Amino acid sequence: MQELINKANIEALERLQKAKPTLVGIGVALDNIPGMTPKTILHAGPPITWDRMSGPLRGAIIGGLIYEGLASNEEEAIKLAESGEITFDSCHHHDAVGPMAGVTTASMPVFIIKNETFGNYAYCTLNEGLGKVLRYGAYGEEVITRLRWMEKTLAPVLKAAIELKGPIDLKTMIAQVVQMGDEGHNRNKAGTSLFIREVAPYIVLTEYSNEEKSEVLKFMHSNDHFFLNLTMPAQKSALDPLKGIPNSSIVYGMARNGTDFGIRVSGLGEQWFTGPAAIIDGLFFPGFTKDDANPDIGDSVITETSGIGGFAMGTAPAIVQFVGGTPQDAINYTTMMYEITEGENEAYKMPAMNFRGTPTGIDIRKVIETQILPIINTGIAHKDAGVGQVGAGLVRPPMKCFEDALEAFVNMMEK
Repeated sequence: MQELINKANIEALERLQKAKPTLVGIGVALDNIPGMTPKTILHAGPPITWDRMSGPLRGAIIGGLIYEGLASNEEEAIKLAESGEITFDSCHHHDAVGPMAGVTTASMPVFIIKNETFGNYAYCTLNEGLGKVLRYGAYGEEVITRLRWMEKTLAPVLKAAIELKGPIDLKTMIAQVVQMGDEGHNRNKAGTSLFIREVAPYIVLTEYSNEEKSEVLKFMHSNDHFFLNLTMPAQKSALDPLKGIPNSSIVYGMARNGTDFGIRVSGLGEQWFTGPAAIIDGLFFPGFTKDDANPDIGDSVITETSGIGGFAMGTAPAIVQFVGGTPQDAINYTTMMYEITEGENEAYKMPAMNFRGTPTGIDIRKVIETQILPIINTGIAHKDAGVGQVGAGLVRPPMKCFEDALEAFVNMMEK
């Protein structure tokens, strides 16, 4: 039995290593995301119903309904959300990912990523920046105004620039940023800078006004997290071909919706294994404390699932200024993750660790055997709808996810 599992896990890691995520364009959620409808709202994490949703997820949905013109205020949005007219579903069920609340609505622009090796696609909205933003559950006038500017100006300008530039190899770019001090989840300074370098010469060639082009460049320049919404679908597209490899115990999906943390395992197909999302241990913005924090939320943990993010903190010691700890802690976290993974990433090499590849391919067997849980660095949303981000820090999944997954895996193998 172990030989069968080991062979399957080698295949899973090979598929992940061979992936070539490539940015091929920008589209609209309704037109591009499979199964999207005008009254569908996608969210981060495993599936969840309105009555169990956390404050920030509810807040983002309220904002999404107002943005779409389906509601004119908070009261109308809540009534509509409770009515049963809106279809709520996991981004992961539609080849998509969403940071924090992950809310994706029909009119939102999305990056289109193609895994050139396997031909599958992944999608993600564009990053709004930090602070009072939809993905953290804020839905005030400034949030909606920004979203509409992103739809009417940011996305069209970038779409035109990418059409002039042609496909952008994200795997090579992410490999570069890992060597430049980013870990691909909470630190994206290098990635955002490289992306701007890649598209700026083509932005200036578009037919938009100089003012519009300047606004787009300034927005990306002021938003160090802009590249996060490219690393996420890049890793989603790289991991999805692992789904359904018989006998493989490798995790190909991890996600949180603010209430539940869920994982999906290669050999177990599309089934979710869930447990309660934890409170994040981190640094808080002035005026906020741990009492204000919502439990762990977001699809951005797809980065850790693929071997970057928290797993690559050893290459990004400056991340501790944002999430807490020391540079040595960052190296220690990365070193620990080798104990629960199948191998080392051939593309993502870490200079600070003698160019060792990042730990890649979480094996549920090793998690249970070692009792070491994956380390995740992430943002912290306020527990109440409408407030927004209050900090950032470190968190781990509940062991229950892995225990339940391993039990199901053993039962499957014994049949």
